[in-house]
Formats: sequence, structure tokens, C-alpha cells
Amino acid sequence: MPHRSPDLARLAMTVLQPGFDGTEPPGWLLRALGDEGLGGAVLFARNLDGLGHTAGLVARLRAENPAAVIAVDEEGGSVTRLQAARGSSWPGNRALGVGDDVEATRLVAQEIGRLLASADITLDYAPVADVNANPVNPVIGVRSFGADPDLVSRHTAAWISGLQGAGVAACAKHFPGHGDTHTDSHHALPTLHASPRLLAERDLPPFRTAVAAGVRAVMCGHLLIPALDPENPATLSRRITTGLLREEMGFTGMIVTDAIEMRAVAALHPPGEIAVRALAAGADAICAGISSPGGENVHELRDAIVDAVREGRLAEDRLAEAASRVLALSGWYAASAAARAAGLAARGSGEEGEELGLRTARAAIRVTATDAPTVLSGPPLVVDIAPRLSEAVEPGMLTGLIGALTEVLPGTVGHVVTVEAPELPDLGDGSRPLVMVVHDARRHPWVGELLARAVALRPDTVVVETGMPGEPSGAVYVTTNGISRASARAVARWLTGDQ
Repeated sequence: MPHRSPDLARLAMTVLQPGFDGTEPPGWLLRALGDEGLGGAVLFARNLDGLGHTAGLVARLRAENPAAVIAVDEEGGSVTRLQAARGSSWPGNRALGVGDDVEATRLVAQEIGRLLASADITLDYAPVADVNANPVNPVIGVRSFGADPDLVSRHTAAWISGLQGAGVAACAKHFPGHGDTHTDSHHALPTLHASPRLLAERDLPPFRTAVAAGVRAVMCGHLLIPALDPENPATLSRRITTGLLREEMGFTGMIVTDAIEMRAVAALHPPGEIAVRALAAGADAICAGISSPGGENVHELRDAIVDAVREGRLAEDRLAEAASRVLALSGWYAASAAARAAGLAARGSGEEGEELGLRTARAAIRVTATDAPTVLSGPPLVVDIAPRLSEAVEPGMLTGLIGALTEVLPGTVGHVVTVEAPELPDLGDGSRPLVMVVHDARRHPWVGELLARAVALRPDTVVVETGMPGEPSGAVYVTTNGISRASARAVARWLTGDQ
């Protein structure tokens, strides 16, 4: 007969990290944190309205549970929550990898850590440690430092050092590696067809480096890897989570799932069953990014976990161990208060965050040009062809280049082309320079077709690719290697002669 702890429901709540809707914390969330032992929450851009508001929101959550693990996806580049309204002040991983200055990467992560520390956020679901071996990967792409395991490893270590040195916990993701996939796990279950040897040589080194660097958390990806487990995705695989990450690689920190509402796993099992299987496999925290208005689904997750323990399908010791790792991460954060205070006091004493962002973004710009001038002769027409980005990116995220060029060249005219209205505007007679902005043009055929049409009509076109570089086109082909406010400002300055 399984042992029935009176604290079983509280243990089950401790391992949950739900999201919520709105910019004010709902009553159910406050009650769960204060009375029921909810272990944390994850914040999204939909919850945040400026840094002051974010700090106040977190303070309200901590007033109910000071030990709550408050998490956020703040990767820099295209995946930003605190700066989603205007774009990140720092370039993302690929730009940092192209620049290949590990100290710059550490400094960027340190600045992101100080930003999060100013809002009292515990855990950053970053860095992405995936090796982007597939250049048309639909979900990783510029979120990865690159395609070389050594490069990704050294920048992963630097990122962890910078963030955790600022007193905020890092989380390497998406174990054991999402870089060689053709499917976005938000929509379906990707299968990674790689041999154990290839995995060991290509995908695992950055995670081994992360463990050696003392990363406090690792996020498991929703990936099927037949060479490791032909039946269960990594999130639900004891062979991968416990056997590989815990026992072989020696990781002792908190393991968190990717969001369980993602179709990669949601299509396989009900939410409660996903939570139970993930915990049994070795996960310690369950990320549920979407919650029902009254928090009913969170309590359903709790009840499913409690029932599984009572039925003997989930060992109570395993649940208690998971809860203890969540509390251990919270304890590390509390013990790092001095590092956060020192970091916040140092803001402004060194290279300002905005200038650091510009410098690192500029180092990632690459240019292919014909004999055409590389500096704009006047205010351009900027046509931004905006495909739908991954669901990891906030909806409506644009490159920001229209605004950045308008800042330095008043009179700039901007036009955004979307998949809903995939038509080019009048490109003019050549009296006004033309800048075409694209993202992953080679991965989106309709984008590539529009770009080819524009270049045929206007051979003098300046093409700015903000995603993975493709075949150069136009009179000037510029790659920023990522979307961020910093990248947009850096390329705008370059195009106007401030090189």
C-alpha cells in the first residue's frame, strides 16, 4: 500500500510552474502561492507592462510565497519577454556566436541577469544550448550560437557564467538537443535521427559544458530520439532524463519540462498524464504555460500527481525529491542576493547595456556587396517581409529596421508585407533607395519569391536578412544574424555610414 503523506498535495503543487493571463495576478494564483504551496510561476510578455510593473507584479507573487521560483524566457534577440514591446537591447545567440567573443557573451548575459534581478526574477529559461545543425530548423535557428559544438559549448559556458554571476539562475535548453530537427515542437513531435555517436559528438557537448559550468537548471525538449529511447520523447524518458542527464552526465540541479501544452507531447497524453510521466522520468518542475481562467487546470495537474502517487504509479520519494530540487534552486537564489545587489549597484559603472548591445550586434553583421554604394543616399523605402516566426517568439515581433532607419534618416517610408497580404508595394522608380528586409528567406518560399521579384524590378536593392543567411541577392546583401533592437540599430547605423 503506498504511503499517503498529508503533505502530498503540497508536494504536487511545489513542482508546478504555471503561466497566467493578464497583467495582474489572478486570485487563484495568489491563493495557490500563499495557501497551497505552489512552487512558482512563469511570466510571458502578456503579463508584463514595463520594468516597474514587472517588479511590482513579482513583488505581489513573492508576498504570497517568498520562495516562489519566478521564471521567464529572456534569451536576448528574438525571444524576449521583458523587452518584447520594443525589441531586445542585446543580440541573440547566433549573433554572439558569429562575433565569437566569449567575454562579450558573458557581458551580455550579465546585463540580462541584471535586468531580471531588478525585477526579482529567479530563473531564466536560457541559454539555448542546442547545436543548430539544420540550417532550416523551424524553431531554433538564430536562437542557437551556431552549428559547431565547440563554439556552442564555450558560449554556453560564458552565458551561464554571466547570468548566474548576476545572481539569476540559468537553464540550459533543450536537452538533449533540438538543433537538427525539421519540426517545431510547438506543433508536432520532432524526431531526431542521429546515432549515439553523433549525439555524443555534436549535440551533448554543450550540455556537458553547462553541467560543468554549474548551471542550476536544464530544460528537457519534447523530442523523440530513437537511438536513446524509441518510445518516449525526452521529456517523458527515464533513459534520457535520469539515465543520461542525471546518472551519466552528473547533473544535480533542477530539471524542468518545456511547456506541456506544446503539441509535441499534448497530442500524446492528457496534461495530468504528461506531468506524471515527466516526474517519473526524472523531471523536477512542470512548466504549464497556459492556465484556465480560474486555475482549474493547475489543480487538475496537482490532483493527477496525487492520484498517481496513491495508485503507486509515481513514487512519493520521487515527488519529494523533485520538490526538494525546486526548493534548492529557490535557496540558491536567496543565497545569491549579494551578487544581485552588487550587479545592480554596478549598472552604469561600466559599458552601458545599450552600447554593449550595439557593439555585439555590429560585430555580427556580415556584408556581401557588388560595386554599388553600401551607404544609403537618402531616406529609403523599407519593405519588411514578415513571416510568422516560431511560437517561442512573441506574436507580431518585427525586425525593427523601419523604426531604426527612421531614427537616423527622417523621411524613411516603411511597408510591412505579411503572409495574409503577400503583395509588394510600389517599389518606385529608383529615386528613393530600396531596402528589403527578410527573415529566413530560404525557409519561406513565398518570402524568397517576393524578394526575387523585388530584386528583379530594382537591382539596386539593399537586402537585409535577419535570420539564417541564404544565397546573397541584391546590390548589397547584409546579414544581421538575428532580430533585436540592437541588431536593427546597428545595421541602420552601418547603412547610413556610421561604420
